[in-house]
Amino acid sequence: MKFGIDIGHNSPPDTGARGIKIEDVLTLDVGNRVMSKLRALGHEVIPCKPDRSSSVTNSLFQRINTANTNRVEVFVSIHFNAFNGQANGTEVFAASDTGRRIAQPVLNEIVRLGFFNRGVKSGSHLYVLRNTNMPAILVECCFIDSPRDMNIFESEATANAIVKGLTGTVPSAPVNPVPDEELNTDTTVIRLQKALNRLKITDRNGRALVEDNITGPATNSATVNFQNIAGIQPTGVADTNTWNAINLILAKRIIRPNHAGGPVVRYIQYRVGVDVDGVYGPQTGEAIKRYQRQNGLLADGIVGGMTWQKLIG
Repeated sequence: MKFGIDIGHNSPPDTGARGIKIEDVLTLDVGNRVMSKLRALGHEVIPCKPDRSSSVTNSLFQRINTANTNRVEVFVSIHFNAFNGQANGTEVFAASDTGRRIAQPVLNEIVRLGFFNRGVKSGSHLYVLRNTNMPAILVECCFIDSPRDMNIFESEATANAIVKGLTGTVPSAPVNPVPDEELNTDTTVIRLQKALNRLKITDRNGRALVEDNITGPATNSATVNFQNIAGIQPTGVADTNTWNAINLILAKRIIRPNHAGGPVVRYIQYRVGVDVDGVYGPQTGEAIKRYQRQNGLLADGIVGGMTWQKLIG
């Protein structure tokens, strides 16, 4: 089959809810796993999430337009709920009888993981269900502000449940999803050198590092340069704080005014040529917009996928 998989939000200014965890992070993780598993089963997958959007409405339009243009057979939008910290469970929305028949087994499989069954519900009010030309469902996996749900939730199990609900099976072997760099535990010298080069951090002579897996003066001085930028004690040794900062930057989280600070903002400030203080204020916003304009991007001051691509690839 040809599936259109829509990873919810993740296209500034269309960003998801926040609770104990962040919706954009979870939808990206689960959605990438779902796509990998469907492909492993031999299905064709069309990713429907836009990289950038001019508005929330534009984001929604791009998603359904991608599905309709590619004539996918089933459209699946993946989301997480948030409400009052007390609500919990899983619900799946559909806007047609065929959609409801697709939604029910997906709901059943997720509920088997231990989530409260909130049912298959009418999604006729939802833009992406109302405007797709094929059977479509929107999955609210669980509540990110519910301690109960977050104690149960696990990305791999949720992705397996969605895939099994859609197809009746899952791949016999685990499928490696797109990695989340924030969780990367590799602290080797070669990865440090590769990461600093990717972040465009040079040594004391302004040169990129030779990726030779050998700790030497050049690597140490580049590490000091990064630590100064990130606001970490400049020892030249890649300690836990240094790796945490590197990994968080490489994870390419969406950065918006007033929603972020610390090492990631400091690094962005360094790259866009503004005073490095770790605070996303008006001057930082203008510098980011200027950088975006210079690189042919939408100058909205939000550091999303396309801006990160220009910054670090």
